Amino acid sequence: MEADLLLCDHAEAINGKLYIMGAAWNMLQAPNQAISVALAIVVKVGWDEADQSHELVAELLDADGERIVMNGEAVAPSGRFELGRPAGVKPGSTLNMPLAFNLSGLVLGVGQYEWRLTIDGDTVARAPFAVVEPFGVA
Repeated sequence: MEADLLLCDHAEAINGKLYIMGAAWNMLQAPNQAISVALAIVVKVGWDEADQSHELVAELLDADGERIVMNGEAVAPSGRFELGRPAGVKPGSTLNMPLAFNLSGLVLGVGQYEWRLTIDGDTVARAPFAVVEPFGVA
């Protein structure tokens, strides 16, 4: 299975489409401030992987590969999904499933981070980013 993952300010998945605002960034200038972050995801489900239950986990990791924990919980939205084959779709087709996770109140210090998306335990997408001091601040 494959997936695309974009970091953005806000995302919604409605009627099979992603609606995204402030997308494709890889640098934040807000160290130690509460921020809102969204993950816009398109899971590409193979024909032979449809009509089966799958587990998806999006983990926020630090530069050492350790999970970020906030309020005693790992920042790792997750869930199970199953995508059915619509009538009339040719066998062998890839089926897209858009997802959006919006997170608020996230506080990160200066450093390197990565969102790692796994499906059924396999890494299918990564989105590295950095939190930096605001430009012009020494």
